[in-house]
Amino acid sequence: MTRYTSENMTTDPPDERPAPPEDFAAMFAAAEKSAPRARRPKVAVGDRVRGKVASIGHEVTVLELDGGGEGTLETLELRDEAGQLTVAVGDFLEARVVGLGDKAGFVWLRRGASRGGDARAGLAEAAASGLPVEGLVTGVNKGGVEVTVGGVRAFCPVSQLELRPVADPAVYVGQKLLFRITRFEDDRRGPNVVVSRRALLEDEMRTRAVDTRAKLVPGAVLSGTVTALKDFGAFVDVGGIEGLLPASEIGFQRGTKPSDVLAIGQAVTVQVMRVEKRDDPKRPEQVSFSLKALERDPWDDAAVSLRAGAVVKGQVTRAEPFGAFVQLAPGVEGLLHVSELGGGKHLRHAREAVKPGDTLEVTILAIDGEKRRISLGLGAREDVVDDEGRSVAARAAGGHGGMGTLGDLLKAKLPKS
Repeated sequence: MTRYTSENMTTDPPDERPAPPEDFAAMFAAAEKSAPRARRPKVAVGDRVRGKVASIGHEVTVLELDGGGEGTLETLELRDEAGQLTVAVGDFLEARVVGLGDKAGFVWLRRGASRGGDARAGLAEAAASGLPVEGLVTGVNKGGVEVTVGGVRAFCPVSQLELRPVADPAVYVGQKLLFRITRFEDDRRGPNVVVSRRALLEDEMRTRAVDTRAKLVPGAVLSGTVTALKDFGAFVDVGGIEGLLPASEIGFQRGTKPSDVLAIGQAVTVQVMRVEKRDDPKRPEQVSFSLKALERDPWDDAAVSLRAGAVVKGQVTRAEPFGAFVQLAPGVEGLLHVSELGGGKHLRHAREAVKPGDTLEVTILAIDGEKRRISLGLGAREDVVDDEGRSVAARAAGGHGGMGTLGDLLKAKLPKS
């Protein structure tokens, strides 16, 4: 044992006696006070929350909420009409808070109005909490559709059926859909109930948009669904965020009409071209997409196969005062000058000789790869010299001539994979 003297002791010797019990209690209390507390969600009654199913009991299901805390809801809400569970442990669900528990971070949840009991009381509860209700569309009347909800007649304005205008509300008759009650008035004449499906769709879109917005950057490739078609393009939903697919970005072929190649509800894969921020809180960004950016550029093939002097067939796509544009392959066009069309006669407009849809035999006079321009001559021309300095006639005599489509040339020139 070391003896502490004035020579070898610079500090007080350590106290090796155990701390009294009251010291341990003080230390524990201090540690509890300084320890970081688990983060609890700040929610209120009526809020929409998301959580992972932690356990499923016969009567109660427990959710671990995003951000911390727990919530419970009736397992009955998670069964279908046949009584089968529609979720499993580990699945994520969304629900509304209908009550706050005594324990911090604990909430009572519900996904729909209460089942059974008085129908009017259930509808009043759903109206107050914002919970969705199931309704059967039974008919069409002025300005909307009639909906039966819990045996009570309700009205849904046509503007509240979808996120976009509905052309024919009659197609919804006979369908069971989810609605939110936006107005509930009950008096001696009976309940006056107005419902909205659009409100639920907007909630769903906002929820999905949170995840989508994180990957919404120029160049990103996303899966989406066509939601509307216009002459100038198509609108595509990529997960709660809708953007415009301009007609010019649908494909390389000029003059493509969106309705000719796309359909509402069609699944597409698009590339994000631009994302511009806006001040509109409902649509904080303006997004444009492209299908063309994901396709092979037909000019890459044309650069390999085409040469001056080639004789090919093409189809007139449009006529202008200065000449006619002839499609040699999808996305590849050449210009046939108006002076080539008159047969020595002066023409004021190319349409005096040709019209869109006409098939012509043309000779490639010149190719400008950088500007993507091809000059054409009408018919087979023997006065044209190719890149190797040979005339078309000489090349034909050598077994490399003949008339065909550009597609034929591509097959002949491109290396086999």
